[in-house]
Amino acid sequence: MGKKKDKDVDAEDHGKVQRSSKLCGTNYPVSIAFIVVNEFCERFSYYGMKAVLTLYFIHYLHWDKNLSTAVYHAFSSLCYFTPVLGALIADSWLGKFKTVIYLSIVYVIGHVVKSVGAIPDVGDSTVHVVLSMLGLVLIAFGTGGIKPCVAAFGGDQFDEEHTEERRKFFSIFYMSINAGSVLSTIVTPILRGDVKCFGGDCYALAFGVPAALMVIALVVFIAGNGLYKKSPPEGNVLVCVCKCIGFAIRNRWTNSKKRPKRSHWLDWAEEKYPKRLIQEIQMVFRVLVLYIPLPMFWALFDQQVKGYIQLISFCNLVGVCFCVVKMLNALLILVFIPIFDMGIYPLIRLCRIKLTPLRKMAAGMILAALAFCAATVVEINVIKSVVEPPPAKESLVQVYNLMDSEVTVQFPGQTVLSDPLKSYEDPSGYTSLPLTGESQLYTVTVTHNGAEYQCGLTFTEQTAYSLFLHTAQPDFISKGLLFCLRIFYFCRFINTHTKNINITVGTDEFYAAANYGISQNISVPRGEYNGVVCETNSDQYHIDLGLLDFGAFYTVILSKESNGLTFKKMEDIQANDIHIAWQVPQYVFITAGEVMFSITGLEFSYSQAPASMKSVLQAGWLMTVAFGNVIVLIVAEGAGMEQWTEFLLFAGLLVAVSIIFSIMAYFYTYVDPDQLDKIFREDTDDEKVGSSDSKKNEAVSLNDMPKQTKM
Repeated sequence: MGKKKDKDVDAEDHGKVQRSSKLCGTNYPVSIAFIVVNEFCERFSYYGMKAVLTLYFIHYLHWDKNLSTAVYHAFSSLCYFTPVLGALIADSWLGKFKTVIYLSIVYVIGHVVKSVGAIPDVGDSTVHVVLSMLGLVLIAFGTGGIKPCVAAFGGDQFDEEHTEERRKFFSIFYMSINAGSVLSTIVTPILRGDVKCFGGDCYALAFGVPAALMVIALVVFIAGNGLYKKSPPEGNVLVCVCKCIGFAIRNRWTNSKKRPKRSHWLDWAEEKYPKRLIQEIQMVFRVLVLYIPLPMFWALFDQQVKGYIQLISFCNLVGVCFCVVKMLNALLILVFIPIFDMGIYPLIRLCRIKLTPLRKMAAGMILAALAFCAATVVEINVIKSVVEPPPAKESLVQVYNLMDSEVTVQFPGQTVLSDPLKSYEDPSGYTSLPLTGESQLYTVTVTHNGAEYQCGLTFTEQTAYSLFLHTAQPDFISKGLLFCLRIFYFCRFINTHTKNINITVGTDEFYAAANYGISQNISVPRGEYNGVVCETNSDQYHIDLGLLDFGAFYTVILSKESNGLTFKKMEDIQANDIHIAWQVPQYVFITAGEVMFSITGLEFSYSQAPASMKSVLQAGWLMTVAFGNVIVLIVAEGAGMEQWTEFLLFAGLLVAVSIIFSIMAYFYTYVDPDQLDKIFREDTDDEKVGSSDSKKNEAVSLNDMPKQTKM
């Protein structure tokens, strides 16, 4: 059982009741358990809804991909801009506890509206769109508004002397975020796809379950009410801050020549505003200036994750591994946080290395840069086995020789030789054809056994073709865009028989028309395909295709011989030979960097903020993520360079940002906001008793406060 110690209510503490119920034998308040569970449920709610949001736009509202992506990113950005509003409400008027309660109610209403909008029988398509957008706006204000308050409120639960426990709390808090993310990303897509309602995918349930989790989060948070330590709001902080800054600027501009210089430009407000407010504004400004380069980290971090997901499509993996790798970042966070807190950080301290918060953040940037370097190595090896799609004003063509001897194929400016003995296993390779416009007519000359054949063929830009040559006449078959063929397992059949052939592969049925008719392209799971059924009007045959591997594209040529139906299997595009495990190192680096950078940033934003502005500074930290997303939308999407070059550029940018941040951090001096409160409290006491030797005439400045090692 935890021990309880009651402290008297003090006027100086604004009626705040400090409760010290502790978790068994530790300095951790029992109240943080309610906060951590609340955060887990809230993050489950948020990420669970986002997991199916794009699919909802495309398949339910029938929006195109570009509009769906734009709305998705706009919603994500709004979620990181609204924390400023929640922080101002908490620190200025309602306090953190009431702000979380009221905005959580808005959050729940948003989820309910979103779920109702996903019920087919509710109004027409316009009603669905209106309800969906209204629900997303309410969710954005709810999740963004409570985001800085919950983290800061958790930090408030610790006594001043328990700084190490408070630091570890932010790690536990971050773990709860990622645990909720992992679980919801698994559960909600299952609810959408595997559960059917209203005659289709159950989006109403997929959005309804996150709504229920948000209700649970609200109930859990309220349940801890009797245990929380609550800091009262300080009044309209934003207005006071703006007025103080404005007065300092005007006073300096008008009286700078008449009065002696001040150590800081904000000190020009001393004639009208209390020293405490001036010092608190200075503290916040110094931290916000330090955050100026940080949005670039989040922009590059976001691009890193996108690049990894694209890279997964070119790796060799089986079944559920694809989903596991996409969640690897969140899973590794759950593993790395205790490893860093209980292993790596203590070991570094044993080596007598001073690992300050800003040094951790700089080290996190370097680790993220190493992740980009690892991704570059993987990408370079991947592109060796990938046929790149042709660029604009170009087309690709390869030749398959189905005849009995060598042929020569001449395109204008290009000559291709094709040996029939190797054509099935090793086609000619792709030849690039320059085009003068979107499409162009080429005269192709085929030489076989001394005879020449000519035919006119039209090629379209950014398209790859296969030219099949056989004894009847040259034939031309479009192969389609290559970049559409890398993610799935594809196979097609060409029928040289005089009768149509119905083909069954697994559960797929299709046919290839007679006389070199080509079947549709089909995608099938990776595996051995023995006993594929081929039926004509009167006969049935079985063929063994063997392994159809991940990422490959196969062409199977069927022909009728005296002994039955024979086939030739060709691999147009090679299977992916880069194993998915090669992506693990880059995920390890990026996750380690995130643990050192993001968790430390949360704790640093709390520890360096005055009591009246803790939520505001938490919002300032979250704003770096928001501006990072804006950078991605405006700049990074239009880079237009090769993936490996982009990775290498990002690695260099991260190193440059880390150097800039390190220089700024070197000149930053840590302050103790609790010590600032103590000094001002002593000043107030001295003024009350009229002590002649009090500090009431001393100017309290950041330079007078206890300082820690720089950087």
